[in-house]
Amino acid sequence: MKPQPDFLHEFVPGHSNRTLLLLHGTGGNERDLISLGRELDPDASLLSPRGKILENGMPRFFRRLAEGIFDLEDLKTRTHELADFVTASVQHYKLAANNIVGVGYSNGANIAASMLLLRPEIMHAAILFRAMVPLIPDKLPDLSSVRVWIGAGDQDPIIPPSQTQRLVTLLRDARADATIRFFEAGHGLTNGEVTAAHGWLKNR
Repeated sequence: MKPQPDFLHEFVPGHSNRTLLLLHGTGGNERDLISLGRELDPDASLLSPRGKILENGMPRFFRRLAEGIFDLEDLKTRTHELADFVTASVQHYKLAANNIVGVGYSNGANIAASMLLLRPEIMHAAILFRAMVPLIPDKLPDLSSVRVWIGAGDQDPIIPPSQTQRLVTLLRDARADATIRFFEAGHGLTNGEVTAAHGWLKNR
């Protein structure tokens, strides 16, 4: 079974059984996070799809109605669509289905969080940079076997610290092992948090 052809993507084979699912932010593409993925884990395979929604010509993974206000029906549809693509990719590239780690930035981090909540079987760990609560599921999944590391900027003009803290609370309510780290930063990533995320993943 081949990955759904309507997801443009990059696949870089690795030397371990871990695969990083790389999910870019608004305006990114399938190549944006390849170097970040290599920094986080030099040995992992990298699977990096491009979001299919365009907002003023910029790719995203789901629609939003305004800054911080998501189109929830579209988010649910796109979350399942992306999850199905990952499942197909696992078969096509012969990946270890029990060792998929989501790595998302901003819009990509939000759809990764949505996938944890709606399709918990897809990822067994996640690194989320600049994430917020994407949606509240009708029923919380059991994420007791899932570990999540969240990096937040204490001066982020787009996502207030309280929004990220709400996501941590939601994930912990679902029994995930969720770690949050605040960095002296805005919405952009810092070398320090990439190093911290690398250390967390290495010890996982």
